[in-house]
Amino acid sequence: MLLSFSLQVSAPSMKLVTIFEFAPIEPYKQIAFAVGMVETKGDTLAYNPIEKAAGIFQIRPIRLIDFNKRTGSSYSRKDLFNYDISEKIFLYYADQVGPYNLELIARRWNGSGHLTTNYWSRIKQFLKECSPSQPG
Repeated sequence: MLLSFSLQVSAPSMKLVTIFEFAPIEPYKQIAFAVGMVETKGDTLAYNPIEKAAGIFQIRPIRLIDFNKRTGSSYSRKDLFNYDISEKIFLYYADQVGPYNLELIARRWNGSGHLTTNYWSRIKQFLKECSPSQPG
């Protein structure tokens, strides 16, 4: 007895998943750039001996103490010359206002009172430089 079998073999059906990579949402990127440019022209090693302000965002000792107390961090003045640490501190305070009021972020970063009006004017110039060009 001779038996014959026919066996069909095919590749299993493939289900494809497409993953798109999107740029991260960075709501504070432009204001951080503008503040860094107004404060120090982007110099991460800047130091103001009169105010003892350090780093690109010119963080004063009192703000560093406040940040450390609020967050449980233990950064020192020398850490402020590290961009990532300075940015972390800046973003902490910016986030207290939220990403939708750049003027209030800038003015609170600078201090209080009428002098922050001039500061905001300077910030706006850098915000214009780093914003995408508008059609039309």
